[in-house]
Amino acid sequence: MILGISGSPRQNRITDHAVKEVLANYHGETKFISLSGKQISGCISCLGCIEDNKCVVKDDFPEIAEAMVKAEAIVLGVPNYYDLPNALSHSLLERCFCFRHKSAFLLKNKPLVIISTGYSKDEENSQVLKIVEYFGKSNKMNVISKFLVGAYSQCYTCGAGMTCVDGNVVKNHGFVDKITCEMLPHEFDKQPESIKKCKNAGKILQDCLDKKQF
Repeated sequence: MILGISGSPRQNRITDHAVKEVLANYHGETKFISLSGKQISGCISCLGCIEDNKCVVKDDFPEIAEAMVKAEAIVLGVPNYYDLPNALSHSLLERCFCFRHKSAFLLKNKPLVIISTGYSKDEENSQVLKIVEYFGKSNKMNVISKFLVGAYSQCYTCGAGMTCVDGNVVKNHGFVDKITCEMLPHEFDKQPESIKKCKNAGKILQDCLDKKQF
């Protein structure tokens, strides 16, 4: 089973679509989990996971953790907030420390695909990709693909973007009376390069698992 996790707090938006596109190009069992609406706190350093590598904090993480351990590979979709993983995604990554105790490394050798969604197009210097890749490597996972997918800047939908001098709308279009459809960043299905990246990641994942290259 290939597990896709979207860390976006917004359901059925670009992060969800990107993760699902990768899964759709794997010809086998898949499972998709949205973190939207989930209650996942950051790690509280209680050390309750030392004996059996299972987090004892009572929220939605243990169920997700079980799916992560069972999965043959994982696809993580992580929104970019301030050039960092958003809080929901980061909480998930923190809690995964339970997998490492006493050299258990329960995610060891699992192929990992990393998608960062956001307004930035600077893939080489993406802090989100670097942070999530570090998470994967620290858990001895095999990072097989990492890339950016374009997503909305909140400036386009907050309601004040037309006149906010520090926002991306004014930066890109000047002061406007109305944000038109032509100004909006493209939805996922109108991003051929992003779709191509997702399809390619799914094919790499398929090839990797077929050949057991992990």
